[in-house]
Amino acid sequence: MDLSTPTLIGRLVRLEPLTSSHHDGLVEATKDGRMWDRWYTSAPTVDGVAAMIEQRLELQSQAKMLPFTAIRQSDGAVLGMTSFYDIRADVPRVSIGYTWNRESAHGTGTNPESKLLLMGHAFETLGCAAVRFETSWSNQQSRAAIERLGARLDGVLRADRPEKNGALRDTVVYSVLTHEWPSVRAGLHHRLRHR
Repeated sequence: MDLSTPTLIGRLVRLEPLTSSHHDGLVEATKDGRMWDRWYTSAPTVDGVAAMIEQRLELQSQAKMLPFTAIRQSDGAVLGMTSFYDIRADVPRVSIGYTWNRESAHGTGTNPESKLLLMGHAFETLGCAAVRFETSWSNQQSRAAIERLGARLDGVLRADRPEKNGALRDTVVYSVLTHEWPSVRAGLHHRLRHR
C-alpha cells in the first residue's frame, strides 16, 4: 500500500497533507464554533493545535496515520482536519476519521466531498477492500453524516474506550466495501451536484 500523502482536490475542498504551516489556519478553524467544546469530537483547543499537529505527524512517520488539512477551494480558508488511520495493508483497509471542521462549514458540502475524495483515493489508488468509519454512540450528528455517506452499520463496540470527559464510549462502526463503492460514489456525486 502506497502511504505517500497526495493533495486530493475537489470542487469545494482540497485535502493537503498536514504540515506545521497549517497551524494558524487550524487555530482560526477551531475558534469558529469553539469546536473543542464538544466532548465527543477530536478538535483541539486553540493552545492544543500545535501538539495535535505534532502528534499526527509523528503517527504519520510510523505509518499509522495519513493526516490532511481541509481547505475551502473558494477562498483558501482552512476548515479543519481529517485522516486515514488504522491502516491495515494486510486486508487492505483504512479508517477515515479524527475529522473536525469549523462550524460555519457544516452543511456546505465540504465534508461529504472530503469523504468522497478520501474514499476515492482508498479504493481507486490504494486498492482497499474496505473503508471504515467509527464514531461515538452519543455523537448523533456524526452518525447521521456517516449514514448519509452510504456507509453500512457493522456494529457497536460497547464500553470501547474513554471519552474526553472520562465516560466510557460505545463506538459505532460503519464501513463501505469495494463492491459498494460505485453506488456510494454515485450517491455522493448526486448529493454534491448543486453545491
